[in-house]
Amino acid sequence: MQRMIPHAVVHDSMRMLHRHSSSAVTEFRMMLAFSSSDDVMMTKLNVIQQGLAGFTELSKKYELKRCAEWIRDHNFVRVALQFPDQLLGDSVSVLSSLQEMVTANIFILGDTSYGSCCVDEVAGEHLQADCIIHYGPACLSPTQRLPVLYVFASCPVDIKHAAQQLESLCPDYSKPVLLMAETSYQHAVDSLYDELKGKYNGLVTSQLKMPDDVHEKSADSGEKSDNLSSGKADTQISTFCKCSRCFQLPPGVSLNECLVFFIGQEGLVLTNFMMTMNKCGFLTYDPATKICRQESLNVNKALMKRYYMIECAKDASIVGIVVGTLGISGTRDIIAHLRLLVRRAGKKCYTFVVGKLSVAKLANFMEVDVFVLVACPLNSLLDSSEFYRPVVTPYEMEVACNQAREWTGDYLTDFQELLPGSANYIQTTEGATDTTYVSLISNKLRRLGCSSGEDDGPNSASLILRSDAMGVASVEMAGDYLAQRSWKGLEQKLENTPIERVREGRRGLAMSYTHETE
Repeated sequence: MQRMIPHAVVHDSMRMLHRHSSSAVTEFRMMLAFSSSDDVMMTKLNVIQQGLAGFTELSKKYELKRCAEWIRDHNFVRVALQFPDQLLGDSVSVLSSLQEMVTANIFILGDTSYGSCCVDEVAGEHLQADCIIHYGPACLSPTQRLPVLYVFASCPVDIKHAAQQLESLCPDYSKPVLLMAETSYQHAVDSLYDELKGKYNGLVTSQLKMPDDVHEKSADSGEKSDNLSSGKADTQISTFCKCSRCFQLPPGVSLNECLVFFIGQEGLVLTNFMMTMNKCGFLTYDPATKICRQESLNVNKALMKRYYMIECAKDASIVGIVVGTLGISGTRDIIAHLRLLVRRAGKKCYTFVVGKLSVAKLANFMEVDVFVLVACPLNSLLDSSEFYRPVVTPYEMEVACNQAREWTGDYLTDFQELLPGSANYIQTTEGATDTTYVSLISNKLRRLGCSSGEDDGPNSASLILRSDAMGVASVEMAGDYLAQRSWKGLEQKLENTPIERVREGRRGLAMSYTHETE
């Protein structure tokens, strides 16, 4: 039975989709000024596929009963349903079913302006939503204002086949194995643990770390306290939180010794895991293809590439902070933190909000030497090979500008860990000294930090003279840069243009000014 409503509106802060029941394919027309690339200006999605699945299957996958109870328990009036593009085919049926179960006004949000894994609070506030129900894969970044309910739209996993694949690739049962998964497959972690706990001595499972402002955890969060570790309760058990996953290791077992068995597909989540836990071995199992393999990603090469980005950030004179998210808690704090770091390092800083990132957008700011992308952990590791300027993460910028933080090979993708109150927070040095070093990229002498001219003593003339010299040098550098530009603006023709009196301009619209005759 196909359940639909005559008309629905999908909003994603950049586009409005009007869907009718008679059309099988909907064209998403995006405004040119906000499109990420030309190939997404007209994206065709099959939005009617519900005839293949019954209402029971739909209700189970999207947890409609739990969603309706959550809406009624909190007396929400306006509810936003956020879907990624790959689940938009079921969005109308989910809305129609929920609307029959509650009296609230429900509407659909399309993909967020920055990433489908993030909660789009901006689009929700545009439509004055009281809450957001987020469907599909999620980065679980804490939101700022709106309450959120996560529904991961669980996908099936063949538990016995996955267990057999793990045993075939890891026959050493004494090896500590850490079970992790994408959010869509998190429900299978505990079942896989029950299947293997009698064989592996160091089997450890993980649970999702839900944001503090979420009213209710998903049924797929996998939170079972007795399954956190195969070891017994012990005060020496080490607790870790990595990539929004929490797990406990038995006494005497370090994280670097563990073999991570990851259930999911190759993508941003796996890359984030491998960069954060870069000293662990990885086995991946794709439930869709039932292929299990040992990941051979050269983590050292990837870390060397990120270290090259750090060196580029050190050499930069002008830094652009690109806001890649507006709904994550702490976004303003990390921007203020980065601006403070950049200023103390003697660099200039500018902040940009450009929506979805693209090569063409950042190419408009050729004066910027390096960009810092403030985004969720899954979207922070951006391959900047196509960009005209390097794009680094907040952690890489802090390593470049904060002399108190050294590069150790341990990598952080969550900018929350750089803020005060986090275990990885390192306070910046007040009044950092002027440090000179040789650039590893250009082999030229560079300066990190700026000298402080705050000296009220009578013998501070040398510092004043030095400050004046630095000011003149800065002016000369700005003039040289302007002279090197191929286009410097409209030609002024000073002393050649006659001065005219001020006169009244045009009135009205471009299609019909008041002075024009019919």
